[in-house]
Amino acid sequence: MPSNSFLLYGANGYTGELIARYAASYPLQPILAGRRREVIEPLANKLGLPFRIFDMNDTTALQAALKEVKAVINAAGPFQFTGKQMIEACLQTNTHYLDINGDIAVFEMMKQYDEAAKKTGIMLLPGAGFDVVPTDCLALLLKKSLPDAISLRLAFATLGGGLSHGTATTMVTKLGEGGAVRKDGKIIRKPLGQKGMWVDFSTGSGKGLKKIFVMTIPWGDISTAYYTTGIPDIESYTGMPQKVYYLLKGQSLFNWLLRTNLVRNFLKRKINQRPAGPSDEQRNNARSLVWGQATNAGGKTVTARLSGPEGYTLTTHSALIIVQKILNGNFSAGYQTPASAYGENLVMEIPGVQREIVS
Repeated sequence: MPSNSFLLYGANGYTGELIARYAASYPLQPILAGRRREVIEPLANKLGLPFRIFDMNDTTALQAALKEVKAVINAAGPFQFTGKQMIEACLQTNTHYLDINGDIAVFEMMKQYDEAAKKTGIMLLPGAGFDVVPTDCLALLLKKSLPDAISLRLAFATLGGGLSHGTATTMVTKLGEGGAVRKDGKIIRKPLGQKGMWVDFSTGSGKGLKKIFVMTIPWGDISTAYYTTGIPDIESYTGMPQKVYYLLKGQSLFNWLLRTNLVRNFLKRKINQRPAGPSDEQRNNARSLVWGQATNAGGKTVTARLSGPEGYTLTTHSALIIVQKILNGNFSAGYQTPASAYGENLVMEIPGVQREIVS
């Protein structure tokens, strides 16, 4: 295979297809892979790309495909069901691993393979997309701006856009499980939406943007930002209508119901009746916004803001930028976060990103 080739597993999904479509502009040649020939083969033929059809649980076929390349992007979520198999196959075939995960539990599971990856000489970098490239880079920027920071708050919101089937399905699998924060270096379970606040996301072309209400969620940074910065207390927030925030205050009363297969399967059927994800026009007209604030023991704060393309577009660019670096020999063996591997300015390589420290 050419030196610019990598395996893209889950190319049949919404984000996987975007990565396949954008790859030529870098220029990279993905080998499209997945279980569904009826989707993979037509896409490969349309883009003029090679393809492989196999189930990830077929260890022999998976390892054979990985032996053809230096790196793989796993775009087949939910990653709690696909990450372990792919990483273990990568360790057997000396293949670098990337994914677009945002699940705390998956990040924590993958960290357990750090030593094995170092011995093998490969890099494991989950969260190579909107989960968690912009927030991770902002976290490291804030840590460098305030080295003695003891607490970190990160928030994000999206203007326009929508959810893909994969993202929505992953959210359904987490219904009723509550939230999480990092406290004194440990991940602590908390109710979803335990805290809420108003955040000014204005930056660059977004000057004058009204403040957006955000609430705490168990975003991947609860795991990754601690690895990147060492800051012991971390909270993550997302934009949410205040009415929903107040409604969630009573969620603990019916979490048991949300965890039942009856409810989750009903919602998955509803998801599958919707479009696969936002249209190209919706993505082009949407923006993602990120805010972060670090605080030290004396109460001093540093705040930074970032704006960029819509989340799926950002994910597509960031995943391709990172795999291109790996194929060029720029990687650090072992478990990495985006910013621990490539620094706080990685996000600035993505087209359309603006960032500023505001205090």
